[in-house]
Amino acid sequence: MGEGGRNENIIWQNGKVSYEDRCAVLKQRGLVVWFTGLSGSGKSTVAAELEKMLNEAGKAAYLLDGDNIRCGINSDLGFSDEDRNENIRRISEIAALFQDAGMITLVSFISPFRKMRQFAREKAGEGNFIEVYVNTDFETCMKRDPKGLYKKKIDHFTGKDSSYEKPSNPEIILDTVGHTPYECAKQVYDEICRRN
Repeated sequence: MGEGGRNENIIWQNGKVSYEDRCAVLKQRGLVVWFTGLSGSGKSTVAAELEKMLNEAGKAAYLLDGDNIRCGINSDLGFSDEDRNENIRRISEIAALFQDAGMITLVSFISPFRKMRQFAREKAGEGNFIEVYVNTDFETCMKRDPKGLYKKKIDHFTGKDSSYEKPSNPEIILDTVGHTPYECAKQVYDEICRRN
């Protein structure tokens, strides 16, 4: 056994179908579109609108939503900084697999730390990753509070007692206060089309 209990005898197995082959079948490039922002910012609403838009255009897309993922593969994780990093590490690996399969993969996670968003970017590969910052101020998110989370006393709540590191150079910044979910989704859709 190697460092950390990992088996050093594991060897990557190449298949007979390449990334390019998979993209040719789907007639699209695989991408990871990573939505980040505070709880209540509109990430999931815009991502769901975008998934519908892509589906209607005949594109193979799939939405990985933070809450949904925490009901399954990440149900064993809490909200400490360590667990948040593991949450993003796992979803980054999954998103990269979907992207390699040729899917347009929409990821909607608060993902508060720049370091882990950079990890996700590296996993997908530069050029295959679109970071979308849903820039909604804390007060607006608190007023919206679609899940009632701001009213509860939750430890390590992002924006209150746990930090959120704004993206330093996202590909897209969305304003969900001044624009409808459809308008925001269309902005991202246009960038996806530009890359496909």
